[in-house]
Amino acid sequence: MSPLTRRQMLALGAAGAGAAAVGGAGLWWTSGGGGEALGGGRELVQPEVLSSRDGALDLALEAAPARVRIGARTAHVQAFNGSLPGPTLRVRPGDTLRVAMTNGLEAPTNLHVHGLHVSPEDNGDNPFVSIAPGDSFDYDFSLPDDHPPGTYWYHPHRHGHVADQLAAGLYGAIVVEDPDPVPVARERVLVVSDLTLDDSGNLAEVSPPQRMMGREGETVLVNGQVRPRAGAAPGERELWRVVNACPARYLRLTLDGQTLRLLGRDVGRLPEPVELTEVTLAPGNRVELLVDTREGASTLTAAPVDRGSMDGMMGGAMPGDGPGTDEPIELLTLEVTGDRAADAGPVPPGPVLRDLREEPVAARRTLDFAMGMGMGGMMGGMRGPGQMMSFTIDGRPFDAERTDQRVRVGTVEEWTLTNSSPMDHPMHLHVWPMQVVTEAGREVAAPRWLDVVNVPAFGEVTVRVAFDDFAGRTVYHCHILDHEDLGMMGTLEAR
Repeated sequence: MSPLTRRQMLALGAAGAGAAAVGGAGLWWTSGGGGEALGGGRELVQPEVLSSRDGALDLALEAAPARVRIGARTAHVQAFNGSLPGPTLRVRPGDTLRVAMTNGLEAPTNLHVHGLHVSPEDNGDNPFVSIAPGDSFDYDFSLPDDHPPGTYWYHPHRHGHVADQLAAGLYGAIVVEDPDPVPVARERVLVVSDLTLDDSGNLAEVSPPQRMMGREGETVLVNGQVRPRAGAAPGERELWRVVNACPARYLRLTLDGQTLRLLGRDVGRLPEPVELTEVTLAPGNRVELLVDTREGASTLTAAPVDRGSMDGMMGGAMPGDGPGTDEPIELLTLEVTGDRAADAGPVPPGPVLRDLREEPVAARRTLDFAMGMGMGGMMGGMRGPGQMMSFTIDGRPFDAERTDQRVRVGTVEEWTLTNSSPMDHPMHLHVWPMQVVTEAGREVAAPRWLDVVNVPAFGEVTVRVAFDDFAGRTVYHCHILDHEDLGMMGTLEAR
């Protein structure tokens, strides 16, 4: 069978959900948009899974308005292929992911494969692509043969529209499979997001103070559902892949009554799982948790995180300055009942992590994340006559035509990330992961690799980046996505 053209793929999508055909290079898949998708049931629902075949995964992806059930309500959101979240994409190291993306929105959009180590050029993970309403674009992401396994995700990244489109429902998970997987009874993908609906079920307007703080939605969802329920038998081992897809909300996660071990965070596996009682995810972070089940009912809870505020910057607080809630939020319930399962066996060791502290540093630079008062022309919300808030890195708001950092391919650099503002800023660098070297003035003992690094208010973090491969131009930014849209983003060129 010949591979399908994009026109054929989109025609299949219009014909109905779940149509599929196997092409010579891989699994071709498409789904119809609209419809009553996830969100209405109490049982936890897993997103549609699309897996690569013969080294490739090819799919049609449409960003468009959608109608979904959220709890007892009908919500008018935006979604990929009509589902909230979009399909989970499963690939292997060395695979090629090809996406024929169509924009069914009223605003420009594009696609970012968050955390994947792939080329930023041309039709790769290129944040400068802009897909106009009604247009389409063919993406081609080629994963290196040694790409770290783990949990990644995708979402729009068209500057000026990122927070709105993510908050509306445009996101989905990516799993890069482990060639030596941990034996588990089951995997669960848990995409956590939030949104605010008005009385008609439409997305609520966001006020200027909420944008400046970074919006936090009134309703927190797991896989598009409100407080779903999952079941397991005692003695089972589960792998939970948790994605923080909220535009600004931090998640401090606990699961009472169960044993949790951290298997991986953002990028790849840890050498050994680490037992923990809680873990905090900044916006954009992911964790892989091993859950060793014990009998009883447990609740996955997100406790509030103090990420600072704008109090005192301009004569005191304004309505909407602070995060959305001071109360813990129940995300899902795990009910463990029945006969005890057989022992799952040992967890195979993970790889020895690369440590850039043992390698020469070609350059050192400092990046400062700042908020302040701007005059005229700056995006933001009015705080007084003629005054607006500015969001900058190194004193400059984002300009796609300007190149802020130039690096040499094949070198290691050390970046000191400083925050001169009273709010935390989670910094995300596209394409290349970062090794955290120091934080809070202390050296990090073991290699810790992340692609979103939280820089606390008035704090400092030092990271090292290995620009081993991939020439091209991309961006780094605050992953409180309203801050990114308001200018807290810079450009980087690797040559």
